[in-house]
Order: sequence, then structure tokens, then C-alpha cells
Amino acid sequence: MSQFNSKRIKKTARMKKIVLKDMLEACGLAENTLSNMNSGRTPLSSNLAKIADYLGCSVDYLLGRTDNPEINH
Repeated sequence: MSQFNSKRIKKTARMKKIVLKDMLEACGLAENTLSNMNSGRTPLSSNLAKIADYLGCSVDYLLGRTDNPEINH
């Protein structure tokens, strides 16, 4: 599996005018969470789920497994 990159998180937050620091705080995550993800640490699925829920997109979208950010129910 390739290394996770937080570009989609940042892009989605920017498009929705969400401040990353505010999002991380609301999700109960540390401010360095995204930089840790980019430095090679594998993100916890629970953290990705929190971020996806906050951003209103799917975890698969954040992982780059789909280009469709919509949540499929």
C-alpha cells in the first residue's frame, strides 16, 4: 500500500472553507495529525472516519480509492 497523503483532506477542507485546526480540534485529534500522516505514519481508520464524517465525504475518497467524495449508503 502506498503512503497516505493528506492532500485530499486539505483540498476538501479548503473547498468547504473549513479551517484545518478547527476540524482537528472538533474531531478530538492533535494539531500534528496531518503532518504525522504525511511523514509516513499510517493513519488510524478511526481518525480517518472522524475526519471524513466532519468533511461530509467518504473514507475511500480520502484514501484515494475513488474520485467521488460522496458517501455511499
